[in-house]
Amino acid sequence: MLAKLNELSTARLGLAISRRVAPRAVDRNRLRRLAREAFRQLELAPLDFVVMAKKDAVHAANPAVRNSLDRHFSRLSERAASN
Repeated sequence: MLAKLNELSTARLGLAISRRVAPRAVDRNRLRRLAREAFRQLELAPLDFVVMAKKDAVHAANPAVRNSLDRHFSRLSERAASN
């Protein structure tokens, strides 16, 4: 996951889940849905987030992916707030 400060008052989300990582559309869409839901549920600093999936994410269970996303979003948001 990447993050960069933006000039807006809200956070934005970008998704980069390639066919090389998840060859089946159903897997790419599942990862996108999980990322969007995690993004919506959290109060985040005004950052532009880009979620890039790794091959292991395709085979991971939904709760594991969700926990990882929550940790990444929170850690990057806290780091931006402290700077």
